[in-house]
Amino acid sequence: MGAAIRDSDMGQVMKVLIIDDEARITRGVQKYFEQAGFETVPAFDGPTGLARARSEKPDLIVLDLMLPGMDGLEVCRTLRRESNVPIIMLTARVEETDQLMGLEIGADDYITKPFSPRMLVARARAVLRRNQLAQPQEASEVYRFGDVVFNVGTRECLLKGQPVALTPTEFEILLTLIRARGRVLTRTQLLEATSLGYYDGFERTVDVHIHNLRRKLEADPSNPRYIRTVFGTGYRFTENPESE
Repeated sequence: MGAAIRDSDMGQVMKVLIIDDEARITRGVQKYFEQAGFETVPAFDGPTGLARARSEKPDLIVLDLMLPGMDGLEVCRTLRRESNVPIIMLTARVEETDQLMGLEIGADDYITKPFSPRMLVARARAVLRRNQLAQPQEASEVYRFGDVVFNVGTRECLLKGQPVALTPTEFEILLTLIRARGRVLTRTQLLEATSLGYYDGFERTVDVHIHNLRRKLEADPSNPRYIRTVFGTGYRFTENPESE
């Protein structure tokens, strides 16, 4: 485990769990994160990574897709049932379907191997900044639509009074749509508004997150009331769908 160093950009010491069975990659990633002021915890297989995620309570997890014992997708699925810790998936697979699968089960970002450790640290900072928007904001910024209550200050989303677990990226996309309610936002605008612009035009990423939001919030995700698709353009949030 690396020494705890205060990260000047984040304002506090942030702990990163790195789960990858390639020791050379893990040690190299640890080095860059520690130089950037993060505390690091390594794990070299799926079961150990899952156990350390539970015991160490990291602020962010870097998770390889191909792992012995339990693959990265299953680790991610299990973690998403237990917490909303930000997850960056590492994958040697270049197929779009593999990358989208990681996002669909709750990863916040993905990076394809080989990658630059500096870029990984930069992406980690971006994900953590989105997550840190949980800091209290205007107490009056609470939105109610149907059975859903969305509280920006407390970063809570309730459906029929029950908490809805949103990833940091899902929260930011929904907040952006709600604040622009009634207006159509393109996928590019949503990417830029949520610090996802580094996808270099990979706009299907937005579609995956919208799919996940509908699954969590809409009574009938295939016929959404609130998050509407504007074909050929993007998405629009409708506050009072009955009035249309």
